[in-house]
Amino acid sequence: MKAIKVIKPGNIQITEEEIPKILDPHVVVVKIKAAGICGSDISIFKGTSPVATYPRVIGHEFAGEVVEIGSAVTRVQAGDHVSINPVIGCGECRVCKKGRSNVCAAMTVVGVHMDGGFREYAVMPENNVFKVSNDISWEQAAIIEPYTVAAQAVSRGNVQADDTILILGCGPNALTILQVAKMIGAKCIMSDIVAGRLKRAKEFGADIVINSLEEDVEQKIRELTSSAGVDVAIDAACAGTTLEQAIACTRPAGTVVTMGFSDKPSNIRELDITKKELDVKGTRLNNGKFPQVIEWVESGCIDSSKIITDTFCFTDIDKAFDKIKNDPEHVLKVILKFD
Repeated sequence: MKAIKVIKPGNIQITEEEIPKILDPHVVVVKIKAAGICGSDISIFKGTSPVATYPRVIGHEFAGEVVEIGSAVTRVQAGDHVSINPVIGCGECRVCKKGRSNVCAAMTVVGVHMDGGFREYAVMPENNVFKVSNDISWEQAAIIEPYTVAAQAVSRGNVQADDTILILGCGPNALTILQVAKMIGAKCIMSDIVAGRLKRAKEFGADIVINSLEEDVEQKIRELTSSAGVDVAIDAACAGTTLEQAIACTRPAGTVVTMGFSDKPSNIRELDITKKELDVKGTRLNNGKFPQVIEWVESGCIDSSKIITDTFCFTDIDKAFDKIKNDPEHVLKVILKFD
């Protein structure tokens, strides 16, 4: 079978690999049909990922058809359409036993710490394989995962139907968060520095957009909320200063959620958190969100196809990466097809 492998930073190749075999009764073999390219795949290629190991078959957003199951598998059967949860906790530590396997210290992420979905076949643990309806497309099934990340961020913010929230950034992650928050019924304000992205955010349902190159975000939020601030701010831009903006724009007793992975310090004062008794939370990957998101997509509550802008054959991975690099204002989610 063919696989897309990052040999080392800057060196990506289509390699010939053996089709994986079942060596454990609790795993399944999946014939990959479609996969989404994430920013983390790009960072592994560039060598800027703080957690990836090499060489690595990348890809953690993918779906396919079950072609073989282990003798102990009961959740799925051959022929089922499935989406893959890439998060694998150890299951034994205190964190996992608290139901927080997405932050297990020994956690493995498919496509980051172990070979991922950018290949024609993959073996996955039964518990990480989720059946999806044959009525949704392979492309939609492949990007269940980024919507679970959005669901996790919104859940960490405890977003409610009557909340006003600020989403900093209008990239793909931010737009999936917007879709989930709007489905819940929240009023959504979004900020960015790129006019085209702000326009797209309005098309996706943002109630108000702020160009932070032209307006002071904090001042604008005060105007829009009668000086109260937003109930929840989610930093999906992760530009350092955006976390500072999020804290400044959130009302007393509000919640700030950050998705950032930078190891550089931010200029945040303790006073700004303590005076308003803010809840400041991180969000990472997803924690048990696959069934919920699959239900949203299958019922039409979330239109996951809306985020897809480009599709390539997986053998054209170089062209797909070039498209993402050269047209960032217009590209959202790029899908690789494996048929």
